[in-house]
Amino acid sequence: MTLTRVRLENFTAFAELDLELSPGINVLVGANGTGKTHLMKVCYAACEVSRTNEEFAEKLSKVFLPSDGHMGRIVNHLHDRSWQEAEAKVYSKEGDVEASFTKEFGHSGSSIRFKEWAGSAIASTYVPVKEMLSNAPGFRSLYAQREIHFEEVYADILERAYLPPLREPFDSTTEHLLGRLGEAMGGEISVKNEEFFMSGERGDIEFTLLA
Repeated sequence: MTLTRVRLENFTAFAELDLELSPGINVLVGANGTGKTHLMKVCYAACEVSRTNEEFAEKLSKVFLPSDGHMGRIVNHLHDRSWQEAEAKVYSKEGDVEASFTKEFGHSGSSIRFKEWAGSAIASTYVPVKEMLSNAPGFRSLYAQREIHFEEVYADILERAYLPPLREPFDSTTEHLLGRLGEAMGGEISVKNEEFFMSGERGDIEFTLLA
């Protein structure tokens, strides 16, 4: 299952957006502050709830992490209105998922509308702007047990990075791409005791010592 369309209204940087997505590669180009990262986070949250059955609104709150968890802060403030509602809706061929928030009530139950995804889960990975693997040891248990101010995308990327190898072999295209990446990096990535290393001709170098 793939995403086909995204509609945003009064959502962060967007007064209104109605974007048809390509079934192949989509490239976002724009100046700082125009909403590229926010658009990707909305798409990522939609993909995740297809896999975990969380509420879309709850996942958006964890991914955007507004102050005090109040999703009313994501409402676009460019319009001079005392009462505003933000809406995010993401479509696939099999269904759609939707959430709305008001400036006054944020993520209260009365201002959230959620529709279950239909069909298969959408595989997704969001690579955060901040490099996280060098800070990985102990982060998952800390995040699970304490209230720390990190967007959930940082915990999510580590969950994927720590997964063991697949049982099935890679297809030829993936194998080729991994080989090219290994050549460009000068080695392969390995994990020991929750630490990530670059393994190559110079031996194992921990991520904290890599550029």
